[in-house]
Amino acid sequence: MGTMEDLCVTECTRCPKLVESRSRIVNGTGPEDADVLFVGEGPGAREDEQGEPFVGRSGSVLDEQLRTVGLDRETVRITNCVRCRPPENRDPTTEELENCRGYLETEIDRLDPDVIVTLGKVPTEHLLDRSVSVTKEAGSVEEVRIEGTPRRLLICVHPAATLYDRSQEETFADALERAAELADVDGSEGGQTRLDGF
Repeated sequence: MGTMEDLCVTECTRCPKLVESRSRIVNGTGPEDADVLFVGEGPGAREDEQGEPFVGRSGSVLDEQLRTVGLDRETVRITNCVRCRPPENRDPTTEELENCRGYLETEIDRLDPDVIVTLGKVPTEHLLDRSVSVTKEAGSVEEVRIEGTPRRLLICVHPAATLYDRSQEETFADALERAAELADVDGSEGGQTRLDGF
């Protein structure tokens, strides 16, 4: 079993445009035996600055909702489809997503999570390989094969959606509630239940 160090991409120049716009590569954070893996799209300005995924406003929304459902940031893993900030925060291109795909698959494979939660349209479509209406499909669980292994994928809206559209708050909360159930977390124990057994 390799360590998560292997999952830290330290040098990568596959995407010339991203190499230009990033100040660093932003790798996933969280324990290597986390039951829940959150997958976002790519780093924004704040993430690029601090070198950690979801540390801006969306990160606060995510943290808060995690606590509500009995998970916390220390026990989940958070990563992105692309590890470098796209210029002007544009969506990553298909080619960029493909270039970074191997890193994500290795991370999923090594982590072996109970559930993968995709945050927003880009990661959801990337992993399901079809177009998705995230708002309509949020909270639904699909089986997806990654590296030949069937995985449970839970579709979720991006935490930022709740900042622009209050009606998304409940959708977001429900999806995270579902993620906690799939990972078997018992909120009453502060989300530590599973970790003690390992």
